[in-house]
Amino acid sequence: MKKGNKYGIHRVIEPKGVLPQPANKIDNNMDEIYDNEILINVQTLNVDSASFTQIKEQAGGDESKIAEIMLDIVAKQGKHRNPVTGSGGMLLGTVEKIGTALEGKTDLKVGDKIATLVSLSLTPLRIDKIKAIRKNVDQVDIEGKAILFESGIYAKIPADMPEKLALSALDVAGAPAQTARLVKPGDTVLIIGAGGKSGMLCCYEAKKRAGVTGKVIGLCGSEKSAHRLEELGFCDHIFTADATVPVPVLEKIEEITDGQLCDITINNVNIPDTEMTSILCTKDTGTVYFFSMATSFTKAALGAEGVGSDVTMIVGNGYTKGHAEITLQLLRECDSLRKVFTELYA
Repeated sequence: MKKGNKYGIHRVIEPKGVLPQPANKIDNNMDEIYDNEILINVQTLNVDSASFTQIKEQAGGDESKIAEIMLDIVAKQGKHRNPVTGSGGMLLGTVEKIGTALEGKTDLKVGDKIATLVSLSLTPLRIDKIKAIRKNVDQVDIEGKAILFESGIYAKIPADMPEKLALSALDVAGAPAQTARLVKPGDTVLIIGAGGKSGMLCCYEAKKRAGVTGKVIGLCGSEKSAHRLEELGFCDHIFTADATVPVPVLEKIEEITDGQLCDITINNVNIPDTEMTSILCTKDTGTVYFFSMATSFTKAALGAEGVGSDVTMIVGNGYTKGHAEITLQLLRECDSLRKVFTELYA
């Protein structure tokens, strides 16, 4: 086997010298793998929410057009990086082959079912056939192959829950894990996009960390998601609003917090232009965590400056140490959360 680079730059075709994620095109030839790669037989692509929302809008909701767009992305780039959002997703598959340089250095073996915890925007991918598109959960079943680089992280699918259930949670594992790190007892926490997949996990984790002296506020984009969140009972206050229109949301938060605003705001939405809502609802010296891949750094940075807001803003790194274990444990310890995830995603 040919020797590969730890970070996968040996697969980069254009431009040379960059890492696989920002590369315009990478090599997705699966006939021969490098000595430090893992070949995966792919079962399901879990496209990130911002990316899949954009693709659905571009396709007008037509499944054949969604498939056409996805196939075109992979044909041009050798990976699934949405050219509009720049984001990817992750995948579920079975280990087919392990490079010789990784022998004895990985706990994986051929036949293991895994979810990759690195973005599809950097993962060499070949799609041979699109078998099914589940528009409501951002998942696409395929026949194809993918490569996990030596530096790539992954999670073995646990035996105590269905594959699709684990996949749905692992897709957003960084959000609840970061919430666990950020939220302290007594904090007032705003979750934007609280009724979605990452939002529900964050609400549960935030309430657990903030405790009885804290307050968790859930902002939902629809009555349906708000009702679902109310039934879960994780939030002290829930309301629906358009997060792209900051002032009405700010007024509602001022009402709920008696003008004190929020210590921490966690943004999980899959649409652009919600940066200023997040910033305005957070008190000076508070923290905004942008988990959303639709976030614009320019809008956030210049917007905060423009309104004189001294908030700390954190880019939503999809990786937090132990994030897979933390997130799967949430589904194990909370029956109502697991029930909702099973109904929606499994």
